[in-house]
Amino acid sequence: MNIKITPNNLTKLEKIFEEAKYVLRFEKGSFLSGYCILEHKKVVVINKFLNLEGRINTLIDILSTLPLDEEMLTAESHKLYKQIQSSKPIPEAGDEENGAPGEQAAE
Repeated sequence: MNIKITPNNLTKLEKIFEEAKYVLRFEKGSFLSGYCILEHKKVVVINKFLNLEGRINTLIDILSTLPLDEEMLTAESHKLYKQIQSSKPIPEAGDEENGAPGEQAAE
């Protein structure tokens, strides 16, 4: 998704998590992907050493994978969340969800 790297856009992304009742924490740690999600506790821990661009891209990555209750979001947050959801990649045939690669019937 193309979003401008500004502190205001970071705030908008953080607001989506807040409205969805997720706790965002910026902590130091050895995160391979830059973040850790504790889904049952609704806590997202972001590597505090990420720069502005890294934080925005990480939050977008997380939002594209997390199922949120959209009814809890304000109109502005819902619009941004939908833009993020619509820009996530669609799994191709042969991906793990559709079986192992090469198991598709040849036509």
